[in-house]
Amino acid sequence: MSDAIQHECGVAYIRLLKPLSYYHVKYGTAVYGLNKLYLLMEKQHNRGQDGAGIASVKLDVAPGHQNMYRYRVGGQQAIAQIFQNISQEVSDLEKEYPDVMQHPGFMKGYMRFAAEILLGHLRYGTQGKNNVEFCHPFIKPHMNPTRNLAMAGNFNLVNTDELFAKLALHPTNNMRESDLGAMIETIHHYLCKADDENPASLDIVNILKKSTVQFDGGYVFSGLVGNGDSFVMRDANGIRPCYYYKDDEVVVAASERAAIMTAFNVTQKQIIKLLPGHAIIVKADGTFSDVEILEPRKLAACSFERIYFSRGSDPDIYRERMQLGRNLADTVLKSLDYHLKHTIVSFIPNTAEIAFYGLIKGLEDYLKDITLERIMARKDSITHDEMKELVYRRVRIEKIAIKDAKLRTFITEDASRNEMVQHVYDITYGTVERGVDTLVVIDDSIVRGTTLKESIIKMLDRLGPKRIIIVSSAPQIRYPDCYGIDMSKMGDFIAFQAAVGLLKDNGHSALLTDTYNKCKAAEANGTLDEENFVKGIYDPFTAEQISAKIAQMLRHKDVHTQVDVIYQSIEGLYDACPHNTGDWYFTGNYPTRGGNRVANRAYINYMEQKEGRGY
Repeated sequence: MSDAIQHECGVAYIRLLKPLSYYHVKYGTAVYGLNKLYLLMEKQHNRGQDGAGIASVKLDVAPGHQNMYRYRVGGQQAIAQIFQNISQEVSDLEKEYPDVMQHPGFMKGYMRFAAEILLGHLRYGTQGKNNVEFCHPFIKPHMNPTRNLAMAGNFNLVNTDELFAKLALHPTNNMRESDLGAMIETIHHYLCKADDENPASLDIVNILKKSTVQFDGGYVFSGLVGNGDSFVMRDANGIRPCYYYKDDEVVVAASERAAIMTAFNVTQKQIIKLLPGHAIIVKADGTFSDVEILEPRKLAACSFERIYFSRGSDPDIYRERMQLGRNLADTVLKSLDYHLKHTIVSFIPNTAEIAFYGLIKGLEDYLKDITLERIMARKDSITHDEMKELVYRRVRIEKIAIKDAKLRTFITEDASRNEMVQHVYDITYGTVERGVDTLVVIDDSIVRGTTLKESIIKMLDRLGPKRIIIVSSAPQIRYPDCYGIDMSKMGDFIAFQAAVGLLKDNGHSALLTDTYNKCKAAEANGTLDEENFVKGIYDPFTAEQISAKIAQMLRHKDVHTQVDVIYQSIEGLYDACPHNTGDWYFTGNYPTRGGNRVANRAYINYMEQKEGRGY
């Protein structure tokens, strides 16, 4: 994605089902769980670069001794810093006790994260709060160990204020400004009530049922309780992804299936997708259950996970991204009037590479069909040279752009900043025949279009192509997201800007005010979540008209080349990603009522020129 937007966060949960001594004997280390946690987090590092954190709970700790620990670090090197700190802790122990690694019981007593239950989190700050206080896990401490609770997750809630109000809580600013703050306060409230009712055995299922029925949003979260119980849960629409694996040694859950496959050397078939509304629960004694907490609603699994967020090493995601590219081939060919001889195909950025391969396969299929058709039509008269030219014809592929080291400007003037942005990528000179070749460049998606306009298209123009076609493997992003992605400002979307521009071009600006009035009236009578009024902004235009306006807007005044933009169709998205049908950022069809409220509020903010997200 050439436009940087914040990713989904990542979760890693491990519950060892044997004593630490078991892993020491079988695998040669008592920190087997920590090693696996590190692998799970590293294999999901794409999901969070604003910070990371881990938490642990030790089982069977003597009364009066701490059994829950947490460590968080902010910044892009957070995972490395966390585990370097743990490594230093081991080194310090070894200086005093040289053979400490050979005594699992001793290590458990002196090393904070030598524990049976481990939780890791990778953070992207969807609210722009990137300091360490906002890094997960959060902890609710209590003198009673059973009421200690650590939590982390991948989610956004759109009703945090309502949750705080229901509980009559007055949280700190950090808690109030974090969705996890509302979530952990709610679950902790019912945890304490359950402990009052039956301190001998917590009913985790009932705690989760009473808590999560109040949550409006998309989520996967994990919790560690001080008594040794732990859980991982997914929202009822299955918006956020979660997978788990279980054998007689370990229960592990993560945001990405491929991470578990790699860390534990298991096959795709051995890993289970946590169903919407379900939770896996492991009691302190190791008893495991997969339980329905909320009745599943219409599946709305996030399609952006397939397009961009999750790593392409997952076998299904790899195939789906290939198909996204292949599904664009016909539209690209029509745009080229089926002339591929003077067409060069490339991709920017690297995360678009798999979709690029799919596009190439689709274009090559067309060439094969044409070759076969022409050979059959002239099978009695075709010459050897003509046959050779047909058989050896290929789609032209070049590595047009290379992302350079991140450039920073020490001058804050807009002109200077824009000059530096132009050089985020460098180009491969000599690849394009000036004035003759058309460049087709595929991107994952186009959100704001800033990098395309200020950097990529300017850079491609320097090569002197006859035409530049930007292809997006995702459909037009038209609406805010409120379930995890940092896309909540209506005015940021180039598709929305294009629709507004078309309304003004065609003398229909009054529709902007009419839509605003509808939103304000709904806000006044408490029905802002009943209908997405912003859809009306797009209704007068076809997707092709909006794409054409976007192309016009992305063509900088200094660019001499013709610029066109092609987007994935909604039908092409469904065909490529049939099981992840969450499409609200493209269609405005939100899986929860809170999404409508967010879209309408984001539009109100846009019209009133207010900063901040719509929830």
